[in-house]
Amino acid sequence: MYELAADKDQLVRFLQSLPADTRLVQVTGAERPEPLSRVSRRHGVPYGKQPMEEAEAAARLAAANVGQSVSAFGDTTQLKVSRGRSTGKGGWSQDRYTRRIHGSVKRRTRTVEQQLREASLEFEKEVTEKYGGYANAIFTIEAPPSEIPVSSGRSGDTRIEIEQERYDGIEFEPLVKRRDPVVVGIDPGTTTAAAVVGLDGTVFECFSSRTADTAAVIEWIIERGRPIVIAADVTPIPETVEKFRRSFEAAGWTPTSDLPVDEKLHRTRDASYENDHERDALAAALFAVDAHTDQFERVTQKIPPVLNRGEVISRVVAGEESVEAVIRDLESDPETEETSAEENQPELSEEEKQIRRLQRRVDRLESHVDELNETIDKREETISDYEEKLSEAKREERRKARERREVKQLERENDRLERKLSSLQEEHTSLEDKLERLKQLWKLDHSNFADVDQGDDLVAVKVIEQFTTDAIRAADTAYGLASGDVIYLRDASGAGRSSAKRLVATDPRIILRSGGELSCEADTILFEEGIPVAPADEVTIQEVDELAVARETEIEAAIEDWEERAAERRRDRKASMVDQIISEHRAESQSGD
Repeated sequence: MYELAADKDQLVRFLQSLPADTRLVQVTGAERPEPLSRVSRRHGVPYGKQPMEEAEAAARLAAANVGQSVSAFGDTTQLKVSRGRSTGKGGWSQDRYTRRIHGSVKRRTRTVEQQLREASLEFEKEVTEKYGGYANAIFTIEAPPSEIPVSSGRSGDTRIEIEQERYDGIEFEPLVKRRDPVVVGIDPGTTTAAAVVGLDGTVFECFSSRTADTAAVIEWIIERGRPIVIAADVTPIPETVEKFRRSFEAAGWTPTSDLPVDEKLHRTRDASYENDHERDALAAALFAVDAHTDQFERVTQKIPPVLNRGEVISRVVAGEESVEAVIRDLESDPETEETSAEENQPELSEEEKQIRRLQRRVDRLESHVDELNETIDKREETISDYEEKLSEAKREERRKARERREVKQLERENDRLERKLSSLQEEHTSLEDKLERLKQLWKLDHSNFADVDQGDDLVAVKVIEQFTTDAIRAADTAYGLASGDVIYLRDASGAGRSSAKRLVATDPRIILRSGGELSCEADTILFEEGIPVAPADEVTIQEVDELAVARETEIEAAIEDWEERAAERRRDRKASMVDQIISEHRAESQSGD
């Protein structure tokens, strides 16, 4: 097939360009084709090396249903109804225009759906709804494009696209399931293997499976030919192989002694197989062909050209009939097997002769059916045993499932109790922290700070390590920040708007700062909110354990000092604003002149 195209993509385009009822047939096989000369010789077709002679041989073989049909497309087709125009970028009539297009797509979708139903086609529909109708509709149809009563193209506001399902690669399908006579090798065991070989020694296919039963193997063999010889690589013939032989009414073949491994390797050296089991089955089939080659050739020489070679060889080898008897039977109608006692018995008509032949065939088939019924009975007994074991296994599985459910319930209860314990522990820790803070506050309220000052001129100072939101929140959690507190910032630098507002919200009496200058933004917010801010070095701060105190007189002096600075700052701000207004007024007057 690749003589028609340079690569797979080009081959797919070639297949797509063929008319609907035209097929590409590769008469020499599928992925591993045989020489055309060998295929022609096997089927009795004249062959020559000239191009026209090869073309004629290929045509004759295809006409005789020999070969594989090459395909790249499935029987499923996708039909898409969509917008045939863009909805544009907008405008006064944009909504009406868009609604009209979507409505056209919806109406066209309904028309296509009705046509598909009238053609009795199976399909699935998927639509994308938009303003006023459909944006598109996709039909997945179980039929090739040639059977769809709709054509692709654009019409007004809508467009129809038809695309056939494409396979991932190239697929091959036999033109007919042939029943040519073949030789089959069987290797039974835990892994059952089978190999199918032609009468000329051509290896067709190998198969092996650990799960396939006898029926599955028989079905696989039937799909690949009509066995006339069933072979094994050991002697005597195994019981399983004998069952296969009786099922096909074929001749059996075994070697005089078990085939050695080195001979099997040598005989199968030119063939491909997947494992040792396939190798043994293939070796048995090939040795059986070698043993019957002379017989095949003698029978072939005696067969007239008009008769089917495979049919004659099958009856001679499997049925153990003579070549002459088979030829006479095929060339002319057989005489009646039963003769009447009266000599003047009338000659049988053609219909009666046909009835006799069919009766003999029915007898053979009934005998085969009896054997199959025996096999079915054994199978039913085996199935019954398996069903009983399966029932027991299901009961055991249900018991284990109940145990697993109980274990999961206990695990969930344990997790719940652990979560509850963790919650109680967190609550306990929180209460301990609260108790510690209460102790600290009690110490602050009841300490006489005798080692600091003998008088009553003391006020509590609450320390915040940094001017950040996190530090303010930590101090509030530890001490509790309340209105009128004296706040001491160890590091006043780096504060932003949110930190300043957070501290203003506590409504402190005064903020004592050290360790850096306030940012302009924080200073402005504190000034506008009327929160006094003073350097910490203007006030004597004494720290006792976690607590800190300062003299009330120094705090009041710091507040008075801040108020003086604040008043001066307000005056400066007003003066600056007046100067700015005067300057702006002068500038406007000059520009007007």
